[in-house]
Amino acid sequence: MNKRAIGTIEEEKAAAYLQEQGFLLLERNYRCRIGEIDIIAADGSYLVFVEVKFRKDGGRGSSLEAVNYRKQAVICKVARHYLMTRHKGEDTPCRFDVVGIDNQKITLVKDAFPFHLS
Repeated sequence: MNKRAIGTIEEEKAAAYLQEQGFLLLERNYRCRIGEIDIIAADGSYLVFVEVKFRKDGGRGSSLEAVNYRKQAVICKVARHYLMTRHKGEDTPCRFDVVGIDNQKITLVKDAFPFHLS
């Protein structure tokens, strides 16, 4: 199985997990010229931008470690694009979560990083 197919399967697991946690899924694989956000969801009053990372083993570090500052900055830029194109105001409460899947263990980190302005 190629990386893309595995990624799709793992994103499906993450989406199901988020729904079990009470999230309302709004969009999957939101793309623009800047990049992509895996899942956009609502959690209470928050609009949540979710990055999903999978590692089958710890050889390249944990899944959560893969969401470095550079990746966070791209996610923030894509989130800004989403907010603008969806006519969401600056007062829209937003959060950036990460779902890490290491082998078969799913970890949700809410408010994993702040909104980067750069």
